[in-house]
Amino acid sequence: MAQTTETQAFGAAPSRRSAAVPPPRPPRRRFLRRSGAGKQEHAGPVAYVILVVAALISLFPLYWTVVAASRTDAEIVTPPMPLLPGSHLIDNLHIVWDQVDMGKALINSTIVAGFVSFSTVMFATLAGFAFAKLQFRGRNALLMLVVATMTIPPQLSVIPLYQIITNLGWVGHIQSVILPSLVAAFGVFFMRQFLSEALPIELVEAARVDGAHSLRIIWHVVFPVARPAMAVLGMLVFVQSWNDFFWPFIALNQQNPTVQVALAGLGSGDHTIDHSIVVTGALVATLPLLLVFAVLGKHIVGGITAGAVKS
Repeated sequence: MAQTTETQAFGAAPSRRSAAVPPPRPPRRRFLRRSGAGKQEHAGPVAYVILVVAALISLFPLYWTVVAASRTDAEIVTPPMPLLPGSHLIDNLHIVWDQVDMGKALINSTIVAGFVSFSTVMFATLAGFAFAKLQFRGRNALLMLVVATMTIPPQLSVIPLYQIITNLGWVGHIQSVILPSLVAAFGVFFMRQFLSEALPIELVEAARVDGAHSLRIIWHVVFPVARPAMAVLGMLVFVQSWNDFFWPFIALNQQNPTVQVALAGLGSGDHTIDHSIVVTGALVATLPLLLVFAVLGKHIVGGITAGAVKS
């Protein structure tokens, strides 16, 4: 009996005191709240003033080009400098078209810049993809060789290049300007750097697992990812090719010029230069660049800011 009573005593329910003790609570998580997190920053009046001033300073050379193109040479060189457009823009445009074949020059420059931009973007994207995501022997050494060609001054290749186009009979023809510029080392390096960060290798491997061949991967995977960078590269190459003067001046002539070669023959008179005519020609040469930027501006801004913010 005593043993049973003792066993019951040990197996009895806990006392009232132990039952009143609450179970331990899990530690509370402290959430650190960053000040201003999730809020959209708004520019203040000072920022708007700075942006407006910077925009006016940037646009003033273009505005003064319009002013000078609508004035005579005497009005430009006589102080004070005119700040309002004149009434001679149409007359100056007629003089420009009479002195040089500006229409043909615009067509030639459009063909040269468009073809060079397209070929550079295509070849640079393919080469950049190969250097960024494909594994092959000598990849790094070949990339360093491509980058090293950027350090060679273009003036060193003028004489052998001119001998080549002379032997081919291309002097004075626009193919002598197009073919030497089909691809640029800068474009290859630019696309390689972009695709190294923007294109996951898992995406390429998944496409191969699904049975996609190389051309399909390039068309459906690489090009959509590289589109912003391709727009930026195309714009840079187009501007560079449009403004190129040194080699086109050597390879072409005034009978078959580009815009920059045509501008070299403007405004020349009896030992004087008509600055208003030269500025009018420069205005005509600038308008296509503004049109290209207006068309590709959205892609250019997206390409420049791509990768700037990472999640």
